[in-house]
Amino acid sequence: MQPNRILPDLQSSLVCQDVRQEANGNLILIGIMQVIPVPQVPIAASQILVFNRWCAGVGQFTDTVRVIAPDSTTVVAKSDLKFALQHAHASATNVNILREVEFKTTGVYFIEVLVDEVLKLRYPLPVLIPQQQQQRPPGAPAAPTAPPQ
Repeated sequence: MQPNRILPDLQSSLVCQDVRQEANGNLILIGIMQVIPVPQVPIAASQILVFNRWCAGVGQFTDTVRVIAPDSTTVVAKSDLKFALQHAHASATNVNILREVEFKTTGVYFIEVLVDEVLKLRYPLPVLIPQQQQQRPPGAPAAPTAPPQ
């Protein structure tokens, strides 16, 4: 262990389709995802990005992002990034790129974010097939139809 090393806090973690950088250095997140709609399964996503911002730590670390299958144990994809925080007021922004992520079934997958093998956050990322037509709840009346002309 490094002297005066402080494990950082995870300030934010977002799944998105892309991250771009403006000329002034600011980052733009594109397509922040709360759910992944798919036409069928199995299917592979060409890439999924996980934007993580770390703060309040000191030292060198490894940021790990894992995609966990609905069985809560199978690791579908994993990405590791090394980063450093020189002092407690520094922050680091990492963009983990997960390529060719295969979703074999629909269901609730999970994103796990770790720093040096310590789990900091686990959140759901449902993968589902959108319904082709709006379904009505059981017992609800059918939608009115126009009378013939």
